[in-house]
Amino acid sequence: MLSPAAPIAEPIADVLARLQLTVADELFDRALTHRSYAYEQGGIPTNERLEFLGDSVLGVIVTEHLFISYPDLSEGQLAKLRAAVVNSRALADVARGLQLGGRIHLGRGEDSTGGREKSSILADTMEAVIGAVFLEHGITGAGVLVHHLFDALMADAATRGAGLDWKTSLQEVASLGGHGVPVYVVSESGPDHAKTFSATVVVGDQTYGPGTGRNKKEAEQKAAAQAFAAIGA
Repeated sequence: MLSPAAPIAEPIADVLARLQLTVADELFDRALTHRSYAYEQGGIPTNERLEFLGDSVLGVIVTEHLFISYPDLSEGQLAKLRAAVVNSRALADVARGLQLGGRIHLGRGEDSTGGREKSSILADTMEAVIGAVFLEHGITGAGVLVHHLFDALMADAATRGAGLDWKTSLQEVASLGGHGVPVYVVSESGPDHAKTFSATVVVGDQTYGPGTGRNKKEAEQKAAAQAFAAIGA
């Protein structure tokens, strides 16, 4: 079983220099300016507009890549796979690898409460940097950066099931490991109008879960996700 793809571990300045994606100091500084710092400095521009732009640019580049790379996947599967790559947790992990946390301009209060490690702040800053690169180099330059940072994560998500159906992914990995077909055990509780379902899944001689949900399918998917993570590890 392959290990999950690790984010690029290299300072953002080095990455941009190596990819020949120079960004004007003022624009790059703005991409790193959190609203808490801007407020303390009397209302200077924040990175929020760049974040808005970068979010759209990232979405377009990732969507195009997935659309071309996985022609057999349905719209729903592509959407799940995209969400596995561009969610806040994934973006924050990429930002950590680029050591963005130490470069963000934060207000004193935000800084003192661990803001440099907050996934939401790191993810927003990552999007703002992508937005800044787009302004300087257009969609081609932004694509160079996004592909450098996210291609391995997209491929990893597809092969490990992060963006696809967890039950299908678990069945595949169980088969490869010689564990047989996963067996689900589902129970329900609560009144008819507000039932809660709980599922466990047996793979080989191990039981994983429980996964809970508002219906049987949701509970089974959550149990399958837990089993997939454990077997993959």
